[in-house]
Amino acid sequence: MKKTARLAIESSAFDGRVLLGLDKLGLNPVWQRHEKAGSRAGVWLIGCESGDDTARRCARCGDAGRIRSSWLRRLAHTPVGQHAVHLMVRVRRYECVPCARSWTDDLTRVAPEGRRLTEAAAWWAAAEVVLKSKSILACARDLHCSWGAVNKAVLEKGMETLVGDPHRLDGVETVGVDEHVWRRTRHGNRYVTVIVDLTPRRHGRPARLLDMVEGRSEKAFARWLAERTQAFRDAVKVVAMDAFAGYKKAARREIPHAVEVLDPFHVVRLAGDKLTAVRCRLQRERTGRRGTKDDPLYKGRRVLLKTEALRTDKQRERAARLLDDPANVALRLAHGAYQRIIRCYAQEDRKRGRGMMAELIEALNARGAAPGCPELAVLGRTLKRRMGDVLAFFDREHSANGPTEAINGRLETLRGIALGFRNLDNYITRSLLHAGGFRHTIQTHL
Repeated sequence: MKKTARLAIESSAFDGRVLLGLDKLGLNPVWQRHEKAGSRAGVWLIGCESGDDTARRCARCGDAGRIRSSWLRRLAHTPVGQHAVHLMVRVRRYECVPCARSWTDDLTRVAPEGRRLTEAAAWWAAAEVVLKSKSILACARDLHCSWGAVNKAVLEKGMETLVGDPHRLDGVETVGVDEHVWRRTRHGNRYVTVIVDLTPRRHGRPARLLDMVEGRSEKAFARWLAERTQAFRDAVKVVAMDAFAGYKKAARREIPHAVEVLDPFHVVRLAGDKLTAVRCRLQRERTGRRGTKDDPLYKGRRVLLKTEALRTDKQRERAARLLDDPANVALRLAHGAYQRIIRCYAQEDRKRGRGMMAELIEALNARGAAPGCPELAVLGRTLKRRMGDVLAFFDREHSANGPTEAINGRLETLRGIALGFRNLDNYITRSLLHAGGFRHTIQTHL
């Protein structure tokens, strides 16, 4: 009996204004009508009027103005279930005869001038795009309005409230930088430089996209750093990057106090590329052509690049046959260096891993360390030249550029959802919404 009484107290009368969120917009519903929309569930048209009782008062003399004219403004609202909802808002123009002035109902609380979506619908679309990775076209179908109207509302909401937040770059101490292909054309790929905030990784949170700039050069990254405030540049302590010298030069020029870290992924990949180059060279020297499916060197291409500890028994036997062949001495040297680099990064004791890596780099640069293997000599010189950057990884936790590569993968997914982009500004804004760490901010506005 007590439970029933409590439920009765907590319940309230049904209010359509609350269900549709019209109370927050300051609107009163006066009529409704359902329209069929082809094969879809249809659209509910809700006739509304402004609930502001003071709108009719003249701001100059305070007298009540007369209604001169009125019209309906159609706005897409948040859908209910499978049904789209459009608000048919009555906008009145008032006239004050003594003051000879006129004005209209203020609907900026409902939607800015020129926008086809209500504020609630704009945030709903932004949440669908960011939280559920839904395409703009799918949101437009749910709202039963044009693609351009939804795209404009989402981009404006993102730029004004999210990307335009002046405190968005506060607290950035570790930065990751990498290149990214944003469009593929018949005349070549178009690149951008991706800047990622790796600082949240120290607290167990995902990295977030800071910005994207056109181009993949020293000039592009240096220009972005120069445009930031001095406080931002002073706060950056670590820059994680690949082996591209341009990013290193830009960081050294704009933030000379920051430690540059050569990412483990790119170091391992650099060694793997040299191993592949040795294998391809031996294949051409032996057969005069590229490898085919029946050539042992070609069949073992994936096995050689796999970590030794992860190989199956069959894969170990295949790798052993290749490496024990006296004609593959250069391949054995390159494979050994590649696996040693992997073991250095696999060490739980970072101090020990650092010592192993330093010893390996010195060994690769010793005289006669790579007889008959010029590719390994080139690898040794590259690692020697960037030795400080390679070893810096072992001194600083959470400085790997792996999260940057993960964000690059998310941007590839975004481009696939949208079936490609032609406008770089739109792509940058959508990318920031997709991977800029705005999930919590958007959820607070829903």
